[in-house]
Amino acid sequence: MSDNKELKVLIGESELAKRIKELGEEINAHYGIENELTIVCVLKGAVMFFCELAKHLKMPVKMEFVSLSSYGDAQKSSGKVSALNLSLPPLEGKNVLVVEDIMDTGLTLNFLLDFIRSKCKAKDVKLAVMFDKKCARKYPVKPDFSAYDVGDKFIVGFGLDYCELHRNLPYIGYYE
Repeated sequence: MSDNKELKVLIGESELAKRIKELGEEINAHYGIENELTIVCVLKGAVMFFCELAKHLKMPVKMEFVSLSSYGDAQKSSGKVSALNLSLPPLEGKNVLVVEDIMDTGLTLNFLLDFIRSKCKAKDVKLAVMFDKKCARKYPVKPDFSAYDVGDKFIVGFGLDYCELHRNLPYIGYYE
């Protein structure tokens, strides 16, 4: 991807930090600070967003991690979800917030939200995404909390990757 293309900054580090803090405040207002919340990170892409967001949550929080994939090394979804690790503790009667880096077709999140609702029997399941790519949506899933709407750009950084590269960037970039 980077062959002869320049990586440009789309959203800088300080702007990301400010927006994630605001999103945390929105989530606090929704749940209240007295209600326990289990937050579920979709690895690997959401890990940086997940950690930053968790710092701003004021209620008692439990952290869990799952690993799913529908991309492999491609820039577009394969159309099939691979459940690499869906080990979760009992969630029956719990408030659960799934945290994901980017929502595009909705395939992976449709699968995960359905799994948590039907198999784990969580009381309340909400979705927070850093980026919502509405133009790519194919499944009837929408985030309850979203930091940014993003068009059709392929973005990297802050957990988002291309062939496992660029996750470590403290900003969101794109190739031009």
